[in-house]
Amino acid sequence: MIAPSSSAAELIAHLRTLRSEESISGMARFGIVTETALGISNPDLQKIARIVKRSHPRSLELWQSNIREARLLALYTAEPKRLTPDLARTWSDDFASWEIVDTAADLYVEARLEPLISEFAADDREFVRRTAFAMIASAAVHMKKEPDETLLAWLPLIELHAGDPRNFVRKAVNWALRNIGKRNPHCHAKALAVAESLAASSDRTARWIGKDAVRELTSEKVIARVERKSADR
Repeated sequence: MIAPSSSAAELIAHLRTLRSEESISGMARFGIVTETALGISNPDLQKIARIVKRSHPRSLELWQSNIREARLLALYTAEPKRLTPDLARTWSDDFASWEIVDTAADLYVEARLEPLISEFAADDREFVRRTAFAMIASAAVHMKKEPDETLLAWLPLIELHAGDPRNFVRKAVNWALRNIGKRNPHCHAKALAVAESLAASSDRTARWIGKDAVRELTSEKVIARVERKSADR
């Protein structure tokens, strides 16, 4: 049985007992890197994380295992206040799958490491650059008390990298733009203006990002959501 006192080695041994070849095959269809995967779903890993609770030293050991599930568990159980920029950079050097990136992005935002966003965006590696925009997307949702100007200051970064045609980058850039636009009426207007500008771009990738963002940000559902937020302020 696993417990809050479980060591990294004990947790890894437990994870190995849950291996599912069928689930591994299914994950591959969603673009998840499965070379080191055991086939355990994220909800099941989150249940384990709630049992074992946070332990920063243990999360470091789990990450070193290079096992997909152990690394996700490391991200779920790391202590945000002890996560340093240098450690985030080290972990990001290992990124090779969108789901690891997106999980890490939530942790990095919780740890208030958003100063790394510009640095990650400037990095040409696909998954490190994705980290920057996944962090923006996460920050737009979770940093509720942050001034709008913090989010809007990342719009030029979105415009700068909107021409990156790599699948996992362009989707994250699009995601970041849409999430800023759904934050509130002020952010909606600014993000929509950027989306409309990109939609008119001669660059195919930027045009796709812009058109897709315009489509969502002008939908009845999003407009109603933004108006509700305006009424609540």
